[in-house]
Amino acid sequence: MDRNMADTFAARLEATGRDVAALLETLLSGTVVEGEIARPDGLMAAMRHGVLNGGKRLRPFLVIETARLLGAPETSARRVAAALECIHCYSLIHDDLPAMDDDDLRRGQPTVHVAFDEATAILAGDALLTLAFDILSAPETDLPAEARLKLVNQLARASGVGGMVGGQSLDLNAERVTPDEAGIVELQAMKTGALLRYACAAGAIAAGADEQVLSRMTRFGEIIGLAFQLADDLLDVTSDAATLGKAAGKDAERGKATWVSLHGVAAARERLDQLVEEASLLLEPFGSEAEILRQAAGFIASRER
Repeated sequence: MDRNMADTFAARLEATGRDVAALLETLLSGTVVEGEIARPDGLMAAMRHGVLNGGKRLRPFLVIETARLLGAPETSARRVAAALECIHCYSLIHDDLPAMDDDDLRRGQPTVHVAFDEATAILAGDALLTLAFDILSAPETDLPAEARLKLVNQLARASGVGGMVGGQSLDLNAERVTPDEAGIVELQAMKTGALLRYACAAGAIAAGADEQVLSRMTRFGEIIGLAFQLADDLLDVTSDAATLGKAAGKDAERGKATWVSLHGVAAARERLDQLVEEASLLLEPFGSEAEILRQAAGFIASRER
């Protein structure tokens, strides 16, 4: 990666993270909005703990950069990005619960059920899930009604039974019955890939892109979703908790099959290179305007935490 472009990418990622965090802080304030009765202090504190605790904000970044590439209004794209981040953070809160992955650490801080309690963590996740659809459907997300409806519908599918939640179910089953390679790919495409695919599709929807462009960006999201999970599996094998900000080595400890466990570290790194190349080829029609998204693909494949 060219040093100047790497600096530009890093600066853009950091700036987007700050902007989205600022919006989320506003959306997670104690101020009651029209149609609500009250916002319980303890619940709001748990939601903020699960959302405003750092993180790269990669999914929001992909929404905003895709929207920017295709000409969507930035303020509207930022709200779409915030909605997606609410879904992502809800999934982490629930995934960390004792009944799921049973993690005590997330982004270097106590997980929500540790900092509060299990019941509050469940409710915080539930509230973030519903808040996401509130944000997308609200008039403040200043997009045509048809676009907002499509964003709501596609987020429901990406995060629900045929997407992230279904993938989490398959992941739990994989601890009891080892899936074959096709099963592993399907599981990971749902659990991790579905929201990354949505991030890129959402930017195109917000921009009113035609079906050909939407299809191209959706496929780009699918590929980087595969790369993200493969890189995650590599980190689980090669990194440590201090670097990751969460427990490492858990897949091996639980005997869970991954692409890395089937094919090895060297093959996984080669496959990551192939995915980055495929993602880059999809962006060719956009020329240099898509360079930040190209860098995003490389970043996802080579990240260290």
